[in-house]
Amino acid sequence: MTTPETTQASQTPGESSMSQKNIILLFIGLMITMLLAALNQTVLSTALPTIVGELHGVDQMTWVITSYILASTIVMPVYGRISDLLGRKPVILTAIVLFIAGSIVGALAGDITWLIVGRVIQGLGGGGLMILSQAAIADVVSPRDRGKYMGFMGAVFAVASVAGPLLGGWLTEGPGWRWAFWLNVPLGALAIAATIVFMRLPKPQHSERPKLDYTGMALIAAATTALVLMCTWGGHTYDWASPQIIGLGVASVVLAVAFVFVEKRAQTPIIPMQLFSNRNFTLVTIAALMVGITMFGALGYMPTYIQMVTGVDATVAGLYMIPMMGGLLITSIASGQIISRTGRYKVFPLVGSVIIGIALALLSTMHVDTPTWLMCVYLAVFGIGLGLAMQVLTLIVQNEFPGALVGTATAANNYFRQVGATLGSAIVGSIFASRLVDLLSERLGGTGAAAGGSSGRNDLTPAAVNSLPDQIRIPIIESYNDALLPIFLFFVPLAVAALIVLLFVDEKPLSTKVRDVAEVEGVGEGQVLPEPFDVPSRESDTAVRSSLTKARERADV
Repeated sequence: MTTPETTQASQTPGESSMSQKNIILLFIGLMITMLLAALNQTVLSTALPTIVGELHGVDQMTWVITSYILASTIVMPVYGRISDLLGRKPVILTAIVLFIAGSIVGALAGDITWLIVGRVIQGLGGGGLMILSQAAIADVVSPRDRGKYMGFMGAVFAVASVAGPLLGGWLTEGPGWRWAFWLNVPLGALAIAATIVFMRLPKPQHSERPKLDYTGMALIAAATTALVLMCTWGGHTYDWASPQIIGLGVASVVLAVAFVFVEKRAQTPIIPMQLFSNRNFTLVTIAALMVGITMFGALGYMPTYIQMVTGVDATVAGLYMIPMMGGLLITSIASGQIISRTGRYKVFPLVGSVIIGIALALLSTMHVDTPTWLMCVYLAVFGIGLGLAMQVLTLIVQNEFPGALVGTATAANNYFRQVGATLGSAIVGSIFASRLVDLLSERLGGTGAAAGGSSGRNDLTPAAVNSLPDQIRIPIIESYNDALLPIFLFFVPLAVAALIVLLFVDEKPLSTKVRDVAEVEGVGEGQVLPEPFDVPSRESDTAVRSSLTKARERADV
């Protein structure tokens, strides 16, 4: 429902072309930064079978994906909180530099171990790129107007979801998969330049230097690592009932409890526990966790599956992902535009959760002889669901808190989504690898590797499999199909659970004002989340600073 204040805000004549230009330039810079992170998550998908085959590490394939997601997940809340305390610009520049350094290590990797090390370093930088981009746009655009910007940010991921696999396939078949890492160097340099030139945001004001919560950082890193290791090794490296897996499970719970205890007493906690007193934040965070599990659990291995089962090369496998990109692109932008015009948003993640569940069920029914067009339809349905849900969840969270906590709240929400992504990738990877080994051993016996001209299954690449005689090739591709796709069916209840949780979200009016970015030095035990000082959503940076100064003066009086 449109209010008089909304109408007035949308028609304010005081918004200058210069201020609008500054916002657009900033947004372009943030889009470049997001593209850098989004491409990295997808460019290796089509190259991965060839990479692990050449580096003799098929048994470590899970860690090439999981190591990046784990590292980026650990640092997400750290980036969010530090950027709220110290400002976005220096923190995002640090993240980009780390990302470039990890890319160089990955490009030079001589074995699978060094490749995983490079991915970890990439993750330490990449964890800040998406978070800080979302937080920075929230510093200058009101929640009501932010919907359309968030829609285009979702579109960046959609484009990367197809451009990445296509680019990865082309590089793998052309100059080589190492260029998938070298490519990040010029892109990273462009992101640095865009950040330096375009990112001009008000800086947080503090009476004294903020104290960082190092204990909280260490505890959340240890708890997340223990949880991911449990899910990665369980049922594959170690039995689920083994002392190692049980010990990791106990450690993750103990460390999580210790983290909550420390955060409730920290002066500047990484994740303020009072965030969870906000009903919408808690509900949306739970839903984001479930969406993360389903999304990355399904998408992480689809390009590998397509190459192995259909026999196409890496480039064509990337093309087969275009329908998913199209669905995500259209629904992400369209939902953002509708939200900005109407102020209504709750229906989109609800419908998105339903569609995600349907798509997962459809994908689980595929076989090696399923028509390619039908597979593309199923992927398109999945993309439609993701486009309706992903960015809207972030918007709901940002609408709940003042600007001085937007980075922290955004990072906390995305942290749990990434925990879901890590768990999804780890669980699917672990079960997939275990089932694949069992099925290959059952269907090929002791002669499969030899017949394939390989010393072991760690050398199986799509090209090698396609060159095998049918009596060996067909059991291999059937094993890939039967090992992976039935897992998707077990994710459907998560989509249903996300739907139920989101039903209880309270649809609050989207603010037409930019929240104060300079208040709040810390939220600790006994403190309440402050009310923001609102300023017009499209004023220039100078006017923003002036308004904030006057607001502080009024507060002092």
